Amino acid sequence: MHDHSTGSSPYISDVETLNHACEKSVNPEAKVSQPQESPIISNNEHQEFVKLGIRQRLRHFTWAWYTLTMSAGGLALLLRNQPYQFKGLKEIGLVVYIANLVFFTIIGSLMITRFVLYNNLMDSLRHDREGFFFPTFWLSIATMISGLSAYFSTEDTHRLNYALEGLFWAYCIFTFASAVIQYSFVFSYHTFPLQTMMPSWILPAFPIMLSGTIASAASSYQPAVSATPMIVAGITFQGLGFCISFMMYAHYIGRLMETGIPSSEHRPGMFICVGPPAFTLLAIIGMANGLPEGFSILGDGGMDDRHIMRVLAVCAGMFLWALSIWFFCVALGSVVRAPPHDFHLNWWAMVFPNTGLTLATITLAKSLDSAALKWVGVGMSLCVICMFIFVFVSTVRAVLLKRIMWPGRDEDVSELFE
Repeated sequence: MHDHSTGSSPYISDVETLNHACEKSVNPEAKVSQPQESPIISNNEHQEFVKLGIRQRLRHFTWAWYTLTMSAGGLALLLRNQPYQFKGLKEIGLVVYIANLVFFTIIGSLMITRFVLYNNLMDSLRHDREGFFFPTFWLSIATMISGLSAYFSTEDTHRLNYALEGLFWAYCIFTFASAVIQYSFVFSYHTFPLQTMMPSWILPAFPIMLSGTIASAASSYQPAVSATPMIVAGITFQGLGFCISFMMYAHYIGRLMETGIPSSEHRPGMFICVGPPAFTLLAIIGMANGLPEGFSILGDGGMDDRHIMRVLAVCAGMFLWALSIWFFCVALGSVVRAPPHDFHLNWWAMVFPNTGLTLATITLAKSLDSAALKWVGVGMSLCVICMFIFVFVSTVRAVLLKRIMWPGRDEDVSELFE
């Protein structure tokens, strides 16, 4: 983690810097990512000398708060998909799902309030750091659409199924546009040294990748005329998101080889790499299971290709699961060796991607009918639940102790040298 200076006020940034100092250059034509003009507080000892009201603190309420709602939505899905159900588990999951809707509404209201008060919506989207967290908004919506299907959709809920179909196609359009526009902007107006690469660079591709997850959840109850196009689109966009992630992995591994593991404050973000292969496994197996009766790839001979697709999906899922486990072990070992000292919202990366890995493990266990792997999934689920509670409590505590939503401590701190 670097120590930067802005005038005479030092601050510690929490963005993508690591063990080696490197100077960051910016397109001189771009007028973006200017640091906040508010005072920068570098440590907790000085915070009693500065009194900020809720209005001032809302200026530092960033897109990264949606990491809470995407994690809560993922937890609701995890509870619904447990291999061993007990009475009341569905109701518990439904409570989590509804609570997530409440959190989403609150966070959305506070974000709107911030933008109305400070008129800085575009500044937040163009910011060299905060902008990378904008996709968490779409990821939260993806978990809510999938949860809507998991908890309320049946073969008899025709209107809801039509609504889910419409939501799916709207989600595909908006997230594809978001991925294209955001990456195009980053390529044009920012310059990021590869030795500072962090998995947050993957986030703009993450929402379009979850189109496959939504298709796998919603296609099972759709008529064949609707299910087949949804699955085809889901595979297409899942592949797009995973391919972009895989290309980013090359830079990430190269950065680890060249400059080593990130500083302790950034290590929770390493879990982001667990997500793409895990959610791809979850999606391809789910979509293969959701193929309508009589499905034929080439449309000739009247063959039912569902069995072939399921075999291929499970085989592909095995090596994706192993890749996800590998990234998980690397990230876990790094965090255990040097735990972060200060809370940041990137701690939620220890929840959502691992929720995807746990769901992938359960899905693979069901496909292989492996009792042992199912129990592994149950154990992983308990760990994810405990981590969710821990990070949630830490988030509330950090707000009360002024460790976040405070000048110099959130994702609105620029990495640029002025």
